[in-house]
Amino acid sequence: MAKKPKAPDGPFSGLRELRDKMVQEEKQAKEEKQKKGAPKAAPRPAPSSPSRGKSSAHSANPEEDALAFHRLVAGVTPLDQTRGRVARAAHGRDEPKQPRPDPREAIRQEVDEVHEHLRALVEGGTRFEVSDDGRHVEGRRIDVPADWVRRLRRGLLPIDATVDLHGQRAGEAKSTLEAFLQTMRERGERCVLVVHGKGEHSPGGLGVLRGEIAAWLSQGSSSTHVAAFASAHEEDGGTGAVYVLLRR
Repeated sequence: MAKKPKAPDGPFSGLRELRDKMVQEEKQAKEEKQKKGAPKAAPRPAPSSPSRGKSSAHSANPEEDALAFHRLVAGVTPLDQTRGRVARAAHGRDEPKQPRPDPREAIRQEVDEVHEHLRALVEGGTRFEVSDDGRHVEGRRIDVPADWVRRLRRGLLPIDATVDLHGQRAGEAKSTLEAFLQTMRERGERCVLVVHGKGEHSPGGLGVLRGEIAAWLSQGSSSTHVAAFASAHEEDGGTGAVYVLLRR
């Protein structure tokens, strides 16, 4: 009879012999129990993670358990427990990034400023048609229909607000008039009454404000708010006051 070939020597040859011996002993013990009529042992539950090359029966031998555990964890790289904590700590120290200014917004703002400057130049250079016979005064922008002056002259437009320049010097009255016209225009008012006086109590009977009012309304900073103007009716002050039609 031919001999069984001997397994080649190797690092696990001793473990194989130990396993075969344990299996043989366990088999003999089962046979002896069956001969004696002992009840069969209940099948043991299979391990949750069976290893390669291991029988389904659980072994109480610590060496075999160690070998199975070694086979399970072979090739597994442990996780770096410090990496996650360091990353979270670094993230907690990060400061929120400040939004970068939008260059397009700066360009739009610059364009708006240029347009406003050009508009001021154009408005300041707009010509007025002015007439003054020494008592009555009236005027309009050249782009405003003459019908508006006629309506002002007849007092057909309701008066939205009134300013009285009596008792003020020329420089003070000019500043008051400009501020008043700007405020009323921003409020959306349409027609206002400016009382400048007739100058009856002035030297020579000539009112200083009366001589300046037409120039203020048709030239300089106040004119940017004016569309047309005309001397008022007697009930509103006559030649001592003027209706002013404000621009839209």
